[in-house]
Amino acid sequence: MDYFLKCVSCGREYARDEVEYTCAACGDRMGTLEIVPDYNSIPASKMDYEKNESLWQFEKLLPVEPGSYRTHLHVGGTPLYRFSGLLGIRELLVKYDGSSPTASFKDRASAVVVTKAYEKGYDTVYCASTGNAAASLAGLTAVTPLKAYIFLPASAPAAKISQLFAYGAKVIAVDGTYDQAFDLSLEVGRLKGWYSRNSAINPYSLEGKKTGAYEICVQNDWRVPDAVLVGVGDGTVISSLYKGFYDFYRMGFIDKIPQIIGVQAAGSDAVKRVFERGEPYAPLDIEASTIADSISVGKPRDVIKASGAVKKSGGFFVAVQDEEIMQAVLELAANTGVFGEPAGAVAYAGLKKLIELGKLQKDSSICIVVTGNGLKDISAISRFVSVQPVKPDISSIMQYIETKDESSQL
Repeated sequence: MDYFLKCVSCGREYARDEVEYTCAACGDRMGTLEIVPDYNSIPASKMDYEKNESLWQFEKLLPVEPGSYRTHLHVGGTPLYRFSGLLGIRELLVKYDGSSPTASFKDRASAVVVTKAYEKGYDTVYCASTGNAAASLAGLTAVTPLKAYIFLPASAPAAKISQLFAYGAKVIAVDGTYDQAFDLSLEVGRLKGWYSRNSAINPYSLEGKKTGAYEICVQNDWRVPDAVLVGVGDGTVISSLYKGFYDFYRMGFIDKIPQIIGVQAAGSDAVKRVFERGEPYAPLDIEASTIADSISVGKPRDVIKASGAVKKSGGFFVAVQDEEIMQAVLELAANTGVFGEPAGAVAYAGLKKLIELGKLQKDSSICIVVTGNGLKDISAISRFVSVQPVKPDISSIMQYIETKDESSQL
């Protein structure tokens, strides 16, 4: 695929080998880059993309060189579940990336970034993360010669930190916030000459994530949902969904781009605030606090791109409280069989809130993107877990069952 890079703020265009990360004139925060493909260089037949395999089925739509490294892990091709009548909605689609190799949507980005690291000749890749991007990078570099350095807040969930050590990554647990870990990683990465996988900083990470939108189209027989909801932290995932739908719309494969709605935790809603202030979108820093650690971001890096994408789709942002997120984890699992981590289930929490407020039509097709597996962080539902030991005899067990049956009827 032929392409160039373009600054989201000043619009300056760069050849693919002219710049590595961000616009030289606008800097790291304002100068995030987007990859602009030459659509005439891409095969424009639906048949080229109709398989339900890994993200590499879309290789011709990705900015990677033919024959370069491809991860052996099965990234992409995750399930799209369909429900009728749930929350009163005519059709609810659940795109579940908790089944990815390291159990999150971030594997899509890491797959492409690792390929680019090989193409560019790097021997070390780093990232800052609250856990999922870290685990993803660690897992996808585990069997390669590439070294992975991970910067994360020491408060990250134990399950996510455990993955890093299992994969053999070099872990730097910062006694601070995600945003502090992010800034430190950039400084160290520049001093050491490592390749950055960081969201927004590396424009290729979004290119891997956009395949989630491709799959929603293909798996739904090219029928586009009326609205798509996803949790938002840095803003790269929601930007990528717009990019994926736009690519297919531009190529004539679909007849519309869905309304894209970002869901943020109320204690970490910087992107929502920027969007609602209006253009020109200016980055905003807040003190973030939420149980949904994967979207606990106070200094979002892809806020300009995210705000622009949501506006172009006719979408908006909604914030939900931590209590609503915890309840959503339980309800999503009970109603769909999909166990999402808080940052994944936040899309369900947002959907439920918007339905109750009458801001989404029930007679429509709505898709929520659940970005991570619930086993990534069980602390959100720990207070709902109560195990009462029962004596190891039939009468005690039968009595226990009857008690439970009676309580369920109250």
